[in-house]
Amino acid sequence: MAENGEEKLLAMARHIAKTLGHNDNMADDILQIFSNFDGRFSREKLASDDERTRSCAALELSLKSLNRQILQYVATDHSIWSDSADSAAFLDSIDELIVTIRDWTPMADDKSVGVCLAGAEDLMQQAMFRLEDEFRSLVERGAESRELTRAFRGESNGALSFDSGDDDEEEEEDEVIGDGEEHQIPVAQPIGDYDIVIDALPSGTINDLHEIAKRMVAAGFGKECSHVYSSCRREFLEESLSRLGLQKLSIEEVQKTPWQDLEDEIERWIKSANVALRILFPSERRLCDRIFYGLSSAADLSFMEVCRGSTIQILNFADAVAIGSRSPERLFKILDVFETLRDLMPEFESVFSDQYCLFLRNEAITIWKRLGEAIRGIFMELENLISLDPAKTPVPGGGLHPITRYVMNYLRAACRSRQTLEQVFEDSSAVSHQPKVDDQSSSMSVQMAWIMELLESNLEAKSKIYRDSALCCVFMMNNGRYIVQKAKDSELGLLLGDDWIRKHTAKVRQHHVNYQRSSWNKVLGVLKLDSGSLAPSAAVKSMKEKLKLFNIYFDEICKTQSNWVVFDDQCRDELRISLVKIVLPAYQSFIGRFQNVPEIGRHDKYIKYAGEDIEAKINDLFRGSRGSAGGGGGRK
Repeated sequence: MAENGEEKLLAMARHIAKTLGHNDNMADDILQIFSNFDGRFSREKLASDDERTRSCAALELSLKSLNRQILQYVATDHSIWSDSADSAAFLDSIDELIVTIRDWTPMADDKSVGVCLAGAEDLMQQAMFRLEDEFRSLVERGAESRELTRAFRGESNGALSFDSGDDDEEEEEDEVIGDGEEHQIPVAQPIGDYDIVIDALPSGTINDLHEIAKRMVAAGFGKECSHVYSSCRREFLEESLSRLGLQKLSIEEVQKTPWQDLEDEIERWIKSANVALRILFPSERRLCDRIFYGLSSAADLSFMEVCRGSTIQILNFADAVAIGSRSPERLFKILDVFETLRDLMPEFESVFSDQYCLFLRNEAITIWKRLGEAIRGIFMELENLISLDPAKTPVPGGGLHPITRYVMNYLRAACRSRQTLEQVFEDSSAVSHQPKVDDQSSSMSVQMAWIMELLESNLEAKSKIYRDSALCCVFMMNNGRYIVQKAKDSELGLLLGDDWIRKHTAKVRQHHVNYQRSSWNKVLGVLKLDSGSLAPSAAVKSMKEKLKLFNIYFDEICKTQSNWVVFDDQCRDELRISLVKIVLPAYQSFIGRFQNVPEIGRHDKYIKYAGEDIEAKINDLFRGSRGSAGGGGGRK
């Protein structure tokens, strides 16, 4: 019932238009007014059967003409873009087809129109397939052009070279490209400046590609256009990274690579990552923006597809390094990887700023943070190495323990990257072992102080295996002195602070005092004279006995301690001088009293050492044996 009412309403509208319209144009205007006034009066509903028939005939005629024009280009066996007139005519035909489909799509419910539109869509698809082929051909021919090859070799602005080849090799490449060989990808060549943008395609080619891209996007084939573009340009990036020496290694392959070989791979990775993020990717971004100008979504999608594989290759390598072994010797190369990614973060932010590349930017941030976790993990491994280093065999002569030398040189080298390490430790939620001492101490300074504490505790445990308490003191003095000397005048010392240096310098002095007390007090004790209450004969006997004991004790000490080690020249000299100062005056005083006792008779048979002999014997102490760790006079 409602349908009959609507038909009557439409019939009345047609009658009014026909009656009032003095010609066809006026009638059309009246029908347009009705259409604008009420949605029920759409032009397709108001059109009469005759008009529909005439319109469909015009559509069929137009599509037949377009079909003839387009198919002659689709079927041709030579490049349409080899002739500018042909390419312009082909694009004009496609434009007309796009407009026709767009204008007639609202009337697709009409059976005749629907049939025509289906044919038009089929024709459009054939045209797009041919445009896709032309697009690919233009990209490939443009990339192989001699202009680009010369630009990459430094004949245009900015000398650009990824690998060095001699002139003969360059001539051979020119011949290959000139002969039209396929699969020859021009690759940028050694660079000294990252502020370079590569014009990867000639300007004319870029304009042609832009015109094709506009039609493909307008026809709804934007993804196909992006795909064919990215498949061509992706190969350029992959070959460029390969020329830089970056291998395609899986995470498992990276982790299985021997560390010495992996160090070389990391060097190549650093170079490749910098060139990719600072030169190659920005150049690709610029090229995408020019080809897909005004088509931002297609430009973003194309750029992501071009760079995704190479970016993932770069990030996967860094990730494999991050999740690999936490062995302490790996710290310095992992720091290099961390710093490289950190320094490239602005490039990741700027180059991968669109929605399609968001996942690449986020992945870069995640792996960068994972590298920070790896660095913190390495320091935890160092802590375990120190804590678990067993106190088994004592170092001969109380010399410098290998772990002291290793840890101090390791930390000094690590602190050359102080700024980076401070960033790493500050990014950590908290230092796991102990809170900050005060608001002035950084997380890294707390970390260094904690490692020093672990090392000191380990050395104290090792000192207990010496049966001689004096040798125990020498061991602690040696290692404490080395620790202080390595910390002073370095970034490590700045982190630990002046108070720490003063405190541990005082500890070294205390070990010095403890050594003298435990080793020489017994010797000095026998040189003390008894009170004057003894009878002269008893006093003489006591003095003879004391001198005899002194000779025995002194000989034992000199024999034993001549093989002990004091590694530091200054410390060894100070120790000898201090011993001379306390032993020689006491000995000379005793000998003077001894010589003044007339009851003794001949003194020379009791006096074994003259004063200069005592000094010479003391100066012969701490020579160390050749097998002693840290023995001799030098230190490293």
